[in-house]
Amino acid sequence: MPVESVYARLEPLLPLVRKPVQYVGGELNAVVKDWDAADVRWALMYPDAYEVGIANQGIQILYEVLNGRAGVLAERTYSVRPDMEDLLRSHGIGQFTVDGHRPVRAFDVLGVSFATELGYTNLLTALDLARVPLSAAQRGEGDPLVIAGGHAAFNPEPIADFLDGAVLGDGEQAVLAITELIREWKRDGRPGGRDGLLTMLAADGGVYVPRFYDVDYLPDGRIRRVAPNRPEAPFTVAKHTVMDLDEWQYPARPIVPIAESVHERYSVEIFRGCTRGCRFCQAGMITRPVRERSITAIGDMVERGLAASGFDEVGLLSLSSADHSEINEIATGLADRYENTSTGLSLPSTRVDAFNITLANELSRNGRRSGLTFAPEGGTERMRKVINKMVTEDDLIRTVTTAYSSGWRQVKLYFMCGLPTETDEDVLAIADVARRVIKAGRGATGRGDIRCTVSIGGFVPKPHTPFQWAAQCDHETVDARLRALGGALRSAPGYGRAVGYRYHDGKPSIIEGLLSRGDRRVAAVIRAAWQDGARFDGWTEHFSFERWQRAVAEALADQPVDLDWYTTREREYSEVLPWDHLDAGLDRDWLWQDWEDAVDPAGAAEVEDCRWTPCYDCGVCPAMGTEIQTGPTGVTLLPLTVLPAGAGDESGAGAGSAARTGVGGGG
Repeated sequence: MPVESVYARLEPLLPLVRKPVQYVGGELNAVVKDWDAADVRWALMYPDAYEVGIANQGIQILYEVLNGRAGVLAERTYSVRPDMEDLLRSHGIGQFTVDGHRPVRAFDVLGVSFATELGYTNLLTALDLARVPLSAAQRGEGDPLVIAGGHAAFNPEPIADFLDGAVLGDGEQAVLAITELIREWKRDGRPGGRDGLLTMLAADGGVYVPRFYDVDYLPDGRIRRVAPNRPEAPFTVAKHTVMDLDEWQYPARPIVPIAESVHERYSVEIFRGCTRGCRFCQAGMITRPVRERSITAIGDMVERGLAASGFDEVGLLSLSSADHSEINEIATGLADRYENTSTGLSLPSTRVDAFNITLANELSRNGRRSGLTFAPEGGTERMRKVINKMVTEDDLIRTVTTAYSSGWRQVKLYFMCGLPTETDEDVLAIADVARRVIKAGRGATGRGDIRCTVSIGGFVPKPHTPFQWAAQCDHETVDARLRALGGALRSAPGYGRAVGYRYHDGKPSIIEGLLSRGDRRVAAVIRAAWQDGARFDGWTEHFSFERWQRAVAEALADQPVDLDWYTTREREYSEVLPWDHLDAGLDRDWLWQDWEDAVDPAGAAEVEDCRWTPCYDCGVCPAMGTEIQTGPTGVTLLPLTVLPAGAGDESGAGAGSAARTGVGGGG
């Protein structure tokens, strides 16, 4: 049956809310397919406001992958702000998509991509607005499957009660496999009902179905075991990994927002995975192995994406973009191709020891300089060894000197507070680093307008990392150190006004820690916090630590665990962790050894990047039967079609099709 748009009922409400344009849809390259012509229908959700979610690369890729298949329909939905939520409830309008303004409840699947655990309560709002039961056990055949993905789904246990399934790892192939199983299930008359479909997804689709696993607890609150309760469910669920990025050149037609968004550029993921081995970094651990996209595939994607969107900035994305084996050639080739146009290049993620004069020159060749952020993470060399961030202060000074000498007047430095073994002195040393950076910039340029912004985030131990066993630092200690650092930055004569200071206090990090390493008992906490009004917990103006404290006290009153038990308690090797049955490919013993190496009283042992050194036995490549994929390929972006001045400015497109050379190997 046709599913009607709710827009006629929604439109009168738009003048009553803040930023109504975020609910209108109709963006360039958005897709609205015929409902009746599709036999499998996905609603893809990023659980945050439109201005944040529209820029999410994962959602854009899956949207294009699914809509590129015959008989498949995908639309997008985002979290509605509290003012719109109130109006939707009072007017009886459910959660809707921004493409066709169709009710989310009518779709086969609600696929939710979690980049952060602080988006969990927004999922409950969307489900409740969509009139989908919050508890997966209470859903019927007429309700959509709720499937989570993204980095924060590598431990989906805190939201297991709300999920029908979770997909670990890369989504491109996984969503197509799920789609085919749903299509087969429908074609065969829906055998076994909803439970039958979930059984198919668990057995053949690589989907983790929480209800197919039982969790037993010890009297002291620790987990005794997690075991499947039916034969179709595997004892461990492995992540999905796309091994040839050149075969998946998405997004080719990026959605161009009609409202202001956090990132307005065409982004190309130049490689996936990271083997730098930063011990705190979940993204680097769970996305292994490194898989580079070839230089020619990158060039083709940039050409097509700019022509399709009109963006005037290209972001070269990865966890550490300057680590691509041919990054200098990529930057030079793209700068050559788009010289004399309005198109600029940016590296949103740049390591201190990978930035160089070639990159500085190419990123600023046309006179545009995007922001530069470097992440030393620790204020002292000792701390950087603990976290395996193998950069020295001299490395940092050389790098920022290169940037300032190349025309930048401001750089941003990112650090963390609350790391394992950290002392007050380690944090106060950040002020000395900032002063040295300013001094180096002034010396290199002879200018007095050099600035540096210090940004501090609270450390949160994450699953599937060497620090998954660590005790999280309490928020009182974190806040005291941040106040002391602020005083040290402001008090330096001649430097106070040159250094900006931004930080997040310790309380949100504690709740993120609860959600990131929680087990299924935390679902009751999330529900209680949501019922008490928790929404948009990643936004300072909406977050309430006291509300979460009340929720913990209420939901865990009859349990032998509390907030400190989940956060500031160090784990032992023998403890069963909530995510141990979910396989990111990493060897548990290797992670434990790396944890012990980090906190060794004799000094932290360093682990080098296995891209350029012998294997360090993390376990990923043997477990997956693969290996790291890097260049150099020796291929260039030639032949170039260099455009005359002003050409290409209207569409943002660069060279024509003559500039393509085909897709080279990935190494």
